Amino acid sequence: MKKFLKKIIYKILNSVESNDKFESFGYSRGIQNVVFEGKNGIPDRCNFSGRIHIGYATTLGYNNYIHGEVSIGKYCQIGADVAIFTKNHPTNNMSIYIGKNLFNGELKQLREENKVIIGNDVWIGHGVIIVGNVIIGNGAVLAAGSVVTKNVEPYSVVGGVPAKLLHKRFSDTIIKEIEDLKWWDKNEGEIEKLKPLFFKKFTNANSIYE
Repeated sequence: MKKFLKKIIYKILNSVESNDKFESFGYSRGIQNVVFEGKNGIPDRCNFSGRIHIGYATTLGYNNYIHGEVSIGKYCQIGADVAIFTKNHPTNNMSIYIGKNLFNGELKQLREENKVIIGNDVWIGHGVIIVGNVIIGNGAVLAAGSVVTKNVEPYSVVGGVPAKLLHKRFSDTIIKEIEDLKWWDKNEGEIEKLKPLFFKKFTNANSIYE
C-alpha cells in the first residue's frame, strides 16, 4: 500500500510539471531537461541530462540513462537499462581526465560534444548502449545488449559489440513505401484508417498495399 501511494503522489507531481504529457511510475531525475510530445511513459530510475526531445507516444524502460543532445522520434519503445551518451572524453590529448581535481576542471572544455538522433518506430532492446555521433533510422531494431557506435539504416536489425547489421526487415520497395507513408506523422484518426496495414506481414510481400 505504501509503495502504491508513493507512485500515485509522484505521478500527480509530475503531471503538474509536464502538463500531463507523460506518465511516470516512480522516481526519475532530470525530467526538466526533456521536452515531451505527449503520451510518453517514464518508469522508475530514469536519468536525464542535457537537451533531450522525446517524440509522441514513445515509452522508455526502467533505469534508462540519457545524457547529452538526444532526439528520439515518435512511437519508439525502449527497453530497460538502456544508456545513450553523446559526450566523450578527449582521446587525442595527453590525458583523458576531465575532472575537477586536475586544473580545477578546465580540461572539461576538451570533451567531445556529439548528437544522437533516433527515428520513429524504433525498438531498442534491453541493455543497449548508444554512444557518439549516431543516427538511428526509422523502424530499426537494436538487439538486446548491443553497443551502437555507428549509424543504423532504416528498418535494419543490428546486434553485437560493436553492433553490426544482421538483416533488413523488409525489401527496399516495402521500406520506401512505409517511409513515404510516414504513418507516425498522421493524427490518430488517420492512423485508424490505416489499421489493416498494421496487421499484415510483409516478409514475402511486394507491396504493403497488396
